Amino acid sequence: MISGNRDIDRPLGRDNRPEKPKRRGIFTTERLLVGLVAVAILGVSTAVALRDRPFRTPSAIAVTEPVEQTIAEATAPEPTAEAREQGAPNASITRLGPEEPASNGVIVIRDPSAMGQHPRLAHLPDRALIEESETGPLPVRDAGGRRPFDVYARSWSGTRGARIAVIVGGLGLSQTTTQEAIETLRPEITLAFAPAGNSLGRWMQAARKAGHEVVLQVPMEPFGYPAPNPGRNTLTVDASSAENLSRLRWALSRITNYTGVMNYMGGRFTADSEPMGDMMAELGKRGLMYIDDGTSARSVAQDLALQEGVPFAASDVLIDPTGNNRRPERGEILKKLDELERIARARGFAIGTGSAFDETVDTVAEWAGEVTARGIELVPISALAADPQPR
Repeated sequence: MISGNRDIDRPLGRDNRPEKPKRRGIFTTERLLVGLVAVAILGVSTAVALRDRPFRTPSAIAVTEPVEQTIAEATAPEPTAEAREQGAPNASITRLGPEEPASNGVIVIRDPSAMGQHPRLAHLPDRALIEESETGPLPVRDAGGRRPFDVYARSWSGTRGARIAVIVGGLGLSQTTTQEAIETLRPEITLAFAPAGNSLGRWMQAARKAGHEVVLQVPMEPFGYPAPNPGRNTLTVDASSAENLSRLRWALSRITNYTGVMNYMGGRFTADSEPMGDMMAELGKRGLMYIDDGTSARSVAQDLALQEGVPFAASDVLIDPTGNNRRPERGEILKKLDELERIARARGFAIGTGSAFDETVDTVAEWAGEVTARGIELVPISALAADPQPR
């Protein structure tokens, strides 16, 4: 007879101790809380992973609106005078910029517009830096002191080492050559536009979209004038201050988004301190750089520029010399570019200027693709300017 003891039916490894009652309510609540925390962490991680990248590289910390909204607002029409009187908001956007540790270890938040434009906005003029005139928009410092020289400058590495800036001028006169220069030359090459050119606004935008820094050439009186004639509205030593100022402002109003001006010819004008002083005072007021093309040893530009608070740079080498009405040759241009490299290695930097001949554009484009492999950095002209008001 089988006894009432059910040990035989008990699985091996089990004892007779009574099972503890299950704490169903507590465990269910804990599992629910853990699940909610996991969902929250997943949500935050997903949001971080999917968020848009900030405007600037790792140093950028925040952006208030996407680039598309910035472009839409930058191209929006100016508020009317009536709207401004009623307190309509300005269309400009203040953004958080790169973080930079101060000397005391505190992180300082800077407005990136004080240091330059985002590349996708480089072709759009900053309305705060424009003064409307009868001849067109004139560059000007804004109420906070920002200069076109600062805002429209192309960025560069900022590292030490041999650096070269090359300016190719005369753009806007030939549509074919202008397009070739913009598309062929590396973006580190600075482009200079002639105020007598055609479709300058369109070409300026194309150049800025391609990454080039832009400067404006101003016609100035050469020795022997008017036999050699720089063109319309040339600044001359015999003109009154008011007349030269009017001519200068006409040239300055031809395009926007440029960092400074460079003389076109001007051997006689740049040697005369009185008219040059008037011009430098105007450039200083408007926050522009002055570049001396280096063709005249009698130029008084440097002292007057620094006296008026104008960033200054002077060319060391004319890379495509011409004579007897002949065009430059590739071999001659390469020799001048070699000279630029020697100067840069000896002094740390060098500046070269040239004109938009087909030979110059093609040779500089080929050379620019090789010079960096030799340990020299190509930089925009603003990077090599002596600035009395450091940024």
